[in-house]
Amino acid sequence: MTRPHARNHARSALALAIASLAATAAFAAAQSDPATPDGVAGTSPPPAPAAVVERGRYIVATSGCNDCHTPWVMGEKGPEPDMSRMLSGHPSDMKLPPPPALPEGPWTTLTAATNTAFAGPWGVSYTANLTPHEETGLGLWTLANFRDTLRTGKHLGRGRDILPPMPWPVYGQLTDADIEAVYSYLRTIPAIDNQVPEPDPPAG
Repeated sequence: MTRPHARNHARSALALAIASLAATAAFAAAQSDPATPDGVAGTSPPPAPAAVVERGRYIVATSGCNDCHTPWVMGEKGPEPDMSRMLSGHPSDMKLPPPPALPEGPWTTLTAATNTAFAGPWGVSYTANLTPHEETGLGLWTLANFRDTLRTGKHLGRGRDILPPMPWPVYGQLTDADIEAVYSYLRTIPAIDNQVPEPDPPAG
């Protein structure tokens, strides 16, 4: 006959094992189920008023967005953004080798020639596709997704961290009206199919 304290011990061990398995499963699910946009394919919010879109265009044009999110090329007068790929992020066809190791000292960051990939202590980050392409850009992002990203510094407001050199703490201080204006403008630019790679972790 099993003693009561032995049965209690067995039940406690079983409960602990179940809890451990549940926690492991939850962690695995979180790792394999990245944050996804809240929008629905084939649908879009109604067009914003022209004045709102123009306000967004002005903010994007004066806030350096093309400096990193538009690939740069060598022009007649030196490096310049390739506006045929405006705000489409790091080119998917540009496969980069591992960044070279820098010697110890004040230099800590490397930049690709396109100004769309950056290597530093955080690993390698690639600038995002901001065009309204539904599969590779912001086409399925809602205004809330866009606003939450800038406010929290996390992808979609709930995913991975937004990495340097993206100055989200600066843009996160825009008013709600200005964030909506930028979002509205980005929905009017040409959609470019360009799958930007995920960030690379730090070496070692």
